[in-house]
Amino acid sequence: MSALRVAVVGAGAFGRNHLRVYRELESAHPDLVQLAALVEPDAARRDTFAAQYNIPTFASVTDLLGAPGPAFGTQDDGTHIDAASICVPTTHHAAVAEQLLLAGIDVLIEKPFATTLAEADTLLALAKQRDRILAVGHLERFNPAVTATLAALNKPMFFEAHRLSIFTPRSLDVDVVLDLMIHDLDIVLSLVPSPVKEVRAVGLPVISRKTDIANVRLEFESGCVANFTASRVSTEQVRKLRLFQPHQYLSLDFARQELLSIDVDPSLVAAMAAGLPLGAPSSPAASSPVRVGSQDANPANPTHPTAGFSLSKSDIPKGEPLRLELENFLDSVRHRTPPRVTAEAGRAALALALEINRQIATHAQRAGLTQP
Repeated sequence: MSALRVAVVGAGAFGRNHLRVYRELESAHPDLVQLAALVEPDAARRDTFAAQYNIPTFASVTDLLGAPGPAFGTQDDGTHIDAASICVPTTHHAAVAEQLLLAGIDVLIEKPFATTLAEADTLLALAKQRDRILAVGHLERFNPAVTATLAALNKPMFFEAHRLSIFTPRSLDVDVVLDLMIHDLDIVLSLVPSPVKEVRAVGLPVISRKTDIANVRLEFESGCVANFTASRVSTEQVRKLRLFQPHQYLSLDFARQELLSIDVDPSLVAAMAAGLPLGAPSSPAASSPVRVGSQDANPANPTHPTAGFSLSKSDIPKGEPLRLELENFLDSVRHRTPPRVTAEAGRAALALALEINRQIATHAQRAGLTQP
């Protein structure tokens, strides 16, 4: 198979990173991928990136699809593009994706998938009809720390997510739930194989005309509970997810790509299950009692203050999530296999985010709050 020819639609904050990574992938594997075009309505941006990447640029997808082949040095019967990243504002996702899918081009849409479930369903049906790859750019799914967490899962029952950002004028076309919290919603949905039973949410606009800070509590049919806090008016950057499962606590730091775990010693679990006092050995063969709170009782792990608990940090190979995401997308296109984040998964995260926003609006009305 010849190198996949890819286009990037939109050269804003996200699009320029897609351009960079596609070029890096092209430099490393010129036989596998080629950055072939940019679509960007702003003339100054087009000129900047045309010069930087030495690629054809177009003001619209219509112009891209109507360009003659010689503009790309390809066949004369039209522009040849295999795949595209859609990095335009969310309100334009559906229209741009529809054009590309109808043209037979595989697409990756930056999150959130669309603005409405009706738009998402239209794209899902079109991708199926045209047999096209349709991926959604939930970047954090490709964070190496998330991959490590997947391997450590054992019936998690409680999640706590914090995603806080300093205010920027980026992405103000959507609220904080669709802008930031949706990352964590998608991850938790991928980790909990159970339908959501209840949604409780509160949120407020602070600077923009949309919700800038929100707190959410989900309960799943399985009994698992998840709390989410997202803010784009914070004084610091925080990207963390904590989860609790039987005899273990995991703490994931997205920014550092770190996973810490606290495990309970099996002998302590056995002692408690047998109803033995914590200061007594769990079996006649035990060489010393498990003494909660005694650091001396656990000399092999002096970093945790409680005996019977061990603290460890996973050895995680670092990697750029966007590069891992685009590699997965291109692999899906090349081999016609489902991407890691399917359109169905993107729709599920969108549906939950929209329900959260509905609950926020209901709460605001009940509390006598008015949107600006």
